[in-house]
Amino acid sequence: MAISNTHRLLLSVPLFLLISSSCSSSPLLGGPIDDKLRNHTRISDFRVINRRFLANCDDPNPYLALDISTNSPLPNEANVTVTVSGVLDPDESDWIAMISPSKSSAKDCILNGFYYIQTGDLSNLPLLCHYPVKAQHLKNDPSYLGCKKNECRLQGDDDCGVQTCNGSVTFHIVNFRTDVEFVLFTGGFSTPCILKRSDPISFANPSMPLYGHMSSIDSTATSMRLTWVSGDESPQQVQYGNQKFATSNVTTFTQDDMCSGDLASPAKDFGWHNPGYIHSAIMSGLQPSQSYTYRYGSDSVGWSDQVEFRTPPASGSDELHFLTYGDMGKAPLDASAEHYIQPGSLSVIRAMTEDISSGKYDSIFHIGDISYATGFLVEWDYFLSLITPLASHVSYMTAIGNHERDYEGSGSVYITPDSGGECGVAYETYFPMPTSAKDKPWYSIEQASVHFTVISTEHEWTNNSEQYEWIKKDLASVDRGRTPWVIFMGHRPMYSSVSSIPPSTDSRFVKSIEPLLMEYKVDLVLFGHVHNYERTCAIYQKECKAMPKKGKDGIDTYDNNNYTGPVHAIIGMAGFSLDEFPDDAENWSMVRISEFGYVRVHATRQDILAEFVNSNTTEVQDRFRLVKGGTM
Repeated sequence: MAISNTHRLLLSVPLFLLISSSCSSSPLLGGPIDDKLRNHTRISDFRVINRRFLANCDDPNPYLALDISTNSPLPNEANVTVTVSGVLDPDESDWIAMISPSKSSAKDCILNGFYYIQTGDLSNLPLLCHYPVKAQHLKNDPSYLGCKKNECRLQGDDDCGVQTCNGSVTFHIVNFRTDVEFVLFTGGFSTPCILKRSDPISFANPSMPLYGHMSSIDSTATSMRLTWVSGDESPQQVQYGNQKFATSNVTTFTQDDMCSGDLASPAKDFGWHNPGYIHSAIMSGLQPSQSYTYRYGSDSVGWSDQVEFRTPPASGSDELHFLTYGDMGKAPLDASAEHYIQPGSLSVIRAMTEDISSGKYDSIFHIGDISYATGFLVEWDYFLSLITPLASHVSYMTAIGNHERDYEGSGSVYITPDSGGECGVAYETYFPMPTSAKDKPWYSIEQASVHFTVISTEHEWTNNSEQYEWIKKDLASVDRGRTPWVIFMGHRPMYSSVSSIPPSTDSRFVKSIEPLLMEYKVDLVLFGHVHNYERTCAIYQKECKAMPKKGKDGIDTYDNNNYTGPVHAIIGMAGFSLDEFPDDAENWSMVRISEFGYVRVHATRQDILAEFVNSNTTEVQDRFRLVKGGTM
C-alpha cells in the first residue's frame, strides 16, 4: 500500500513555500526555537502528524474495506477491533487513526502550521483540524505484513489471480461523548494520505454520568465533594447514605477559556475537545472514618453503579493512612501511539487499586502533573477513567503542576508552554479543591494527626506575595496539640540530585520558602516534578542538620523531639519516564531509587512511617520514620 516517491515529495512541500515570502522570513521558523520547545513539549512522532498535509491517496484498489467490530452505539468503555481487508500490498507505513469528532478534514487548516510551531515540530503542514485521539500501525498485527490472512478475489485457471490481505488492530475506547471515526492511512506519520474512512459511530449514551471522584472540603470529614462528568448540562444528583441526596452544581469550560499567545495553543486549536459538563455535589451529614455508598446521575440520563467510599479521619484523631505521589498521567490500554504516554502509570494504578481495595487507606494526595493532557483535552477523560478505581472510593486531593498551569503571558511563574494552553482551567474544573478562589490553587487541610499545607509552585511565592503571606499565616496557625505533624506539599522540589536543562530546582523558590519551613518546624516536605524517588537528611540551606538513626526495627528514624530541620522526599515516580541519578550525589541525599512506584504513609500522634513501594514488584524499597513524643 506504499505511495509513490512523487506523491511523498508533494506531501512534504514546506508551508513557507505555499504562502507569501513575508511570512517565510519570520524568526519563528528558526532552528533554535525547535530545540528549545522540544525540551518543553516532549514531542512524539505521533504528535507531530498534525503538521502534515492531508490528502487522499491515488489508490484505485476496488477491494479495500474497513470493518468495525461493532456498528451499534458504543458502551461507556469498550475494546473495538478494526479490520482492514482487501489490501493488495501491505506496507509498514499503513496505519489507522481513531478520530473524534468524526469527519474531520483539512479544509481551512493550511495556515495553522504557524500555530503548531510551539509543539516543537517545524516541518510541513497540518494533517487534521482535529487531533487524532490515538493511532496504530497495522503491523501491530503480526500477520499483516506477511499476508498470513488473505482472500482470493479473482480466481485464475490454476491459481488465484488477485489475492488480498487482511489485518486487525484493537482500540480501547472510553465515553468522551462525541462520535468516533476510524481512518486508514498510508505513508506513515510523516507523509500520510487517506485510503479509507469508516462511518461514524456514536456512544450509546453521550450524557452518561461518569468518572466520579471524591475530595475533602474541610478538616471535619463530615462532608465530602463528589465530582463527575456528563454530556448533560441539567443538574443531577448524588444519592448516598440512608436515603440522602444532594443536587449538583454544573460547570464547564470552552475554547475561549484556554490560554494562547501570538501562536494558538494546542488547547485553543487542534488539541481542543469538548469537555462536556462537570458536576459537583456536596455529601453532608457524614461521620469521619466511616464507610458509605453512593450513586450519581438522574432518571433522564442514567445512574452510575453503587459505589462504596470511606471518609477520612477528622482533624485531631489518632491515626491516618494515605497514599501519595506525583507525575502520574496515563498510558493506553491498547497498543496505540498517543500524545504524552506515561509508561509507569498502569503499574502504579494496579498496585494502588489493590491497596485501596483493602479498605485500609483514608486518602490520596497527587502532587502535580496530573493527566499530562497539556492541551489535548480528550485525554482528561482517559485519565479520569483510569483513576476511577482509586478516586471514587477515597478522598483524592491534588496539587497543581507545571503541566496543568504554565503558559507564557498567563501569570504563571514559569513561562514555558507546559500546559499546552490549559492554564489551570481544566485542572481546577475537574479537581475542585478547598481553595479560597479561582486560580489560587493553594489550601490546607487536616486529617487525623497531620496538617497538610498544599501550595502551588507555579504561582508567585516570592516574599510578600499573596501566596507567601498565605503560607506564612497557615503554618503559624497550626495547633500542634491537635495536629502534631506538618506535611508541606507542592510540585517543584527544593532539592534533587538530578541535573537538567532547564533546572528542576529554583534557588529563588528555596530562598523564599525554605526559611518558613524551618521557622514553623515543618516535619516532612513532599515534592514531585523530578521523575524518581529521593530522600534527604533533615536539611536546611543544603546542609544536613541531623542524620537518621536505625531504630529497633532497623528503619531509618528521624528524631523530631529535638527538631533540626525538615526531611524532603521527591516522589515524582508515578508514571512519567524515569530520570536516572548521577554516579555521585551530595551528602544530604540519603536514598535514591529510579523505579516506578508510590508512597504509603501511616501517621499516628507519635510517629510517621513512610514506605516507597515499587509498583512493578509491590516490594517496599525504602522505609523511614519520624518520631516525636516517643522512643526510637
